[in-house]
This record gives sequence, C-alpha cells and structure tokens, in this order.
Amino acid sequence: MSRLLRAVFSRKTLAIATGGTALAAGGGYWYLNSGPAYPLSTRETRRPPPPWTPPSRAEMLKALKASGAIKTTAEDGEEFDLLIVGGGATGAGVAVDAASRGLKVALVERDDFSAGTSSKSTKLVHGGVRYLQKAVFELDYDQYKLVKEALHERKIFLQTAPYLSAMLPIMLPIYKYWQVPYYWAGCKMYDVLAGKENMETSYIMSKGKALETFPMLKSDGLVGALVYYDGQHNDSRMNIALIMSAVKHGATVANYCEVTELHKSSSGRLNGARLKDNLTGEEWNIRAKGIINATGPFSDTLLTLDDPTHKPIVQPSSGIHITLPNYYSPRKMGLLDPATSDGRVIFFLPWQGNTIAGTTDSPASVEREPRAAEDEIRWVLEEVRRYLSPDIKVRRGDVLSAWSGLRPLVRNPSAASTEGLVRNHMLHVSTSGLLTIAGGKWTTYRAMAEETVDMAVNVFQLSSRVKSGCVTDTLRLVGSDGWSRNMFIGLIQRYGLETEVARHLSDNYGDRAWTVCSLAEPTEKNWPLYGKRISSQYPFVEAEVRYAVHHEYAQTAVDVLARRTRLSFLNVHAALEALPRVVDIMADELGWSRAERKAQIAQAVEFFGSMGLAPGTVTKMPEPVPRGWAERAWSELASSSWLWLGRGRRETGHGYSRARFEMGELAALEDAFARNASVKGVDGEMNVKAGKVVDVLREVPGYAEISEKECLYVLEEAGFGAGADIGFHEFVEVCGNLKEIAFSPAPGKQERLSIPVEKSGGGI
Repeated sequence: MSRLLRAVFSRKTLAIATGGTALAAGGGYWYLNSGPAYPLSTRETRRPPPPWTPPSRAEMLKALKASGAIKTTAEDGEEFDLLIVGGGATGAGVAVDAASRGLKVALVERDDFSAGTSSKSTKLVHGGVRYLQKAVFELDYDQYKLVKEALHERKIFLQTAPYLSAMLPIMLPIYKYWQVPYYWAGCKMYDVLAGKENMETSYIMSKGKALETFPMLKSDGLVGALVYYDGQHNDSRMNIALIMSAVKHGATVANYCEVTELHKSSSGRLNGARLKDNLTGEEWNIRAKGIINATGPFSDTLLTLDDPTHKPIVQPSSGIHITLPNYYSPRKMGLLDPATSDGRVIFFLPWQGNTIAGTTDSPASVEREPRAAEDEIRWVLEEVRRYLSPDIKVRRGDVLSAWSGLRPLVRNPSAASTEGLVRNHMLHVSTSGLLTIAGGKWTTYRAMAEETVDMAVNVFQLSSRVKSGCVTDTLRLVGSDGWSRNMFIGLIQRYGLETEVARHLSDNYGDRAWTVCSLAEPTEKNWPLYGKRISSQYPFVEAEVRYAVHHEYAQTAVDVLARRTRLSFLNVHAALEALPRVVDIMADELGWSRAERKAQIAQAVEFFGSMGLAPGTVTKMPEPVPRGWAERAWSELASSSWLWLGRGRRETGHGYSRARFEMGELAALEDAFARNASVKGVDGEMNVKAGKVVDVLREVPGYAEISEKECLYVLEEAGFGAGADIGFHEFVEVCGNLKEIAFSPAPGKQERLSIPVEKSGGGI
C-alpha cells in the first residue's frame, strides 16, 4: 500500500497530473473563446446613428470638372492625387485605401458601380479549399501563398463589414469510406492554415445527422459528411459600402462616367484624362498626378488607350450561376460537390432567401452583359440532380434567374487557354505611368488595394501627400459602427416593420437602415405600419428605391433592381413585375418624363435577358404607371380598347412554365412514335423500348436538343428501365415531364472543356 501511495503521489505523477490539468484547462478556455467575434450590443445601437447625407452626383461631377479647369500652379489644389478608373471591388477598395490615407482621390466608372464581375460572383469569402489541395499534391508554393493570404483577408473582410458578411458552414457529402480521412485531413489542414483567424473548426457528421441537417441530400450510398466553414457576403451591396466609405473619407466618385482619352505631358507621362458623362453626353478634362487602371476584365481596353501596341494581359473566363427556390437547400448550410462529372467544382448555397448554384468555367470573350449559355445551365442542373434526393424533381422551370460573370484571370502569354491560370493578382506600370491592377478575387480585394496604393505612392511620388499608412485592416465600412445583430428589433419597434423586412434592412444596410426607414411611407394597414414591398415574395421595400437614388447614386431602374436590391438576381420574373413601380418611384425623385420612363423600362427588359429572362417572354412591353389625369385617361382608353379587340387575355406563366403541348405537337409525337414502334401482345398495342425514346424524340421538331441524361432522368423517375416497353400514353407522359424538366430556348452549340482544379474553386 505504501508503495502504491508513493507511486501515486510521486513528483513525476504530480507533474503529469498538473500538466494534464493545465493543458485541459487551457484547451477548454481556448474552445470557449473560439468562434466568430460578434460586435457588442449596446444601448447606443438601439438608436439611429448621426445623420449623414453624401454629396450628390451633380456635386461630384462639379468637383471633377474643377480639376480640368486648372490654369495656373496656384490652382493645383484642385488636381487629384489619383484618378481610379473602375468602380468594381478592386477600384472601390483602392479608393477607400487611398482616401483613408489622406490622398485626394477621384474614381470614375463607365457603367454603374459593381455593374460587371463584382456583382456576379458566387458570394463566397473563402480561402479556397481546392487551391490548398493543389498546393499540397503539386507542391505549388504560389497556390499555398494564395490560400494563406485569402484566409487572412477572410477574417478582416468579415470584421470590416459585419452586417454584410457572415460565416457559412459548407457540407461535403461523402459516398466512399476512404474519402472520410482524406477530406478530414484536408479540412483540418485548412483550419490549421487559418490559425487564430479560423472561424470554426471543421467536423464530421454521421449519415443520420447529415440527412437531418440537409434533408434534400441523396441518401443512397451516403457514408457521412464533413462540414467546414467559409464566409458569405452580398457582393454588390459590399461594393456600394466600399464606394460610400470612400466618399465619407473625401473621395470624389461618379458612375456612368467614362474615360475617352488619356492625356500626357511633354515627357510622355500621364497627367490626366478626358471624361464623358454617359447619361448626358457632356465631356470635360480632369487633372491627376497618377492614374490607376482597375477595370477588371476590361483592363486591356484602357491599356490599349494608353499604348495602341499593347498586348493583352487578361484572359477572361466566364462562370455562370443559377438561382433556385429556397426549398432546394437548408437556410444555414451550403454544399460543395468536389468532383463533378467533368472535374469542376460546384457550390450549392443559401443566399438572400433563395438557393444559388454554380459555377462553371469556360473561356470567354469580353462583353458588358454576358449571358448564361443554355448548355451551361443544363450542366449545373444535371450536377444538382446527382446530389439531391430522388423524390425532388429538379426542373428547368425552377431556375428563377441565371447570370454569367467574367473572371479577370491574368493571362500567361504562352497559354492557349485558361488552363493553368490562377486567381492571384498582378501589378503593372506602363512606360507612361499607367498603374494597372488586374486579376485577384473578392476575398483579397483589400490586400490588393493596399499593395496598389503602396506602389502608387512610390511611383507617383505622393509620400508627402499621405497622412498615414494603410488602415483598412481595421477601418469599418459605412453602416458598421452602429450595427448589432439585434438592431432589427429596434427597427420593428420604432417603425412597425415586418420581421422579414427588418432583418433584411439590418443585414444589408447596417446602421444605415435607420435612414432607409425614415424614407418609408405608411402602408395604411394595421400591420405592418411601414414598409411597402416592391414584390410580395421578397422583403425589398419602396423606401430602398428612394434611398438608392439619394444616398447611393442609383441612376437607372437596373441599378436598383440588380445592384442596390438584388431582386433580378433572385427572381428575374419578380423583377420584371416590380419594374413599372420602381420606375414610377424613381421618376418622383429624378423628375423623369413619360418618354424617359418608357426608355428605362425598355432598358431594364433588355438587361433582364442577361439575367435569364427567356426570349419571347415579354410579348408586350410593360407600360409606365400612369401619372396625372391625361396619362390615366389614355391608359384606361388603351386598356379598354385592348380588351374590346379580344386581345386583353393576360399571358399566364412564362417561358419556363409547366408543360403545355402546342397545336400539332401531339400529332408530331404520335407520328414519330408510330414510325419507331413495334406491336406487342394480342391486342396489337404499339410500344417502344425506353432506351429508344431519345431516338424517337430526335425526329420531333423542338425536342432535338434534349440530352440523353435528361431523358434518362425522366424515365427513371417514371419507373422505366432501359428495356421496358412504353405505350403511346406513357410516351406522352414522358414527353410532358421532359418539357417540364428541360423546356427552354434552343441552346447554341458550345464546346465545354474539362476544367482543371486550380480554376474551379468558387466564384468570381
């Protein structure tokens, strides 16, 4: 007994026990204090922040024109230190960085802020799990650095605009037992690489827990799942927050303002540009000590303007996304398919109340409004079907919107395609002094901006002009200071908003939601008291339109429906329905005539084509809301005449509605069936083999583009194996289901290449 006591209470045993206790206590303390750091809720967040109204666009244009009117050195105070061309994520980030250092900054954008790539991303703030895989298996240090930098920036991103970004758990479903340790090791390495900046640690889920969390998941063969964490944000709202933060720090910004010429001194150095207001056609000169090209996929356009002999440095790649109804995914869990049928990665993410799926990766040409190719949309749907439960019918008609964005990949001059390109950025200074920042991704916009401004200060000799170093790693964007996660409750209590609307305003405007609500008109209902929706299905309200005009430089209906609210990205048909009312509200604020209102509607309808609105959907252009007795009388007369002529029957549905056979279509199906059928049984019944259905359909006009995968999917859903006999009535039923699944405009032929790992990994 004494020996046992001596062993138990020996110095060695006590040291081990003490060390173990200390380690357990330290680990417990770390665990209890790990996870995301949310802003503290205080009594101050109950109340609106101090009011702030940004300068109007007219005042901004006046400041731009003043720099071009410089005649003497005494007026050099009007000259800008930096002229930034491009109002996307990169340009806006550079503007915030430069203005916060005390530089005199001008930013111009040819279209609207975030009109291009920056509003058409996968909405992820991520390090890149697949980049890490490539870094490990190919010992690629550049990929490792890219992931390391992105994970560091991810943390800063979520802190500088906490209301616009949040962490999102993403599930990797596992269907092979050997994949469990493989995915676990990869995600743990991702956690370790993030270090103290990690959001939450990844973990393994059992099959039952995975299906409980993601009930839409296919259970057949499911082994389990692994969940890791990345960030998600509202991209165009983030872009606007950057623009407004730059304005608050003294930057001069103007959308729809295009650079048409670059001006050089006698020594050949750039010293200004000629600008054109694309809304009015007015042109003027601007003076600046340095010019930064931050135009993303359009970088080569400005570089060619500087040097006509310039060779392109950007090779764009397009990625398409589709929006599906919210019943396709849980509200708080995303899904990653790490190995699609052709090697690409696809994300399946809840966003703004709906579900987005994407992305693809195909070589593309540079255009202002790229459109999602039909075969790419079908490919995404095919991949979605592979992972969802068989009792969920994945229909083409469920695609609420579809868009395409251009990735500004930096070109390797020796590469013939986008293969081998990665998402890191490149800085380039031309002989005339044009500083170009190209490449990169949303997650690393801040680091790119810091590096760009550092180089600009050096190249343009602005060290005497800066008042501090870079502060954007701690600078909180407009809307963040007075925001807390419970702020929406104060909005409900003060304004009588619906909970869904209050949450939406809080999560998309931060403490600026108080200003939005101050512009709201009473609903004249018992509840809600304020907050008239522009679409009954979504929480966007009319006050947001007024706020966008007066506080966020919205100039067109598309600006509001696509980038200030996200309605056209969530549901293009809902956006089309809301369009006349949005134009009517903007007409009140901007004084539009009836002709301008009609032009705005036509422009928006054209834009909706790039959002997935099927050709032929709009058979009659929507009319502006009548204003004044004359317009109302004319509207009533036109409406009654339309009905009297028998043309007033409202079109129901749209191009992707439930199956409807057109006149003569059933006869064509019957003829094709009869040509390919054989007689079975004593009753002389005509049948075809299920495996031959797609061949039969090839003979019917309008069905030639239906793929074998889509046909097989419908046949399996109906319970027909490849060798089953199908009668004519079953054949018609199958055709009806095919129309429901795949009915869409006839797609153009486009070769889709197998895409390597390093280019797929998530968004634009």
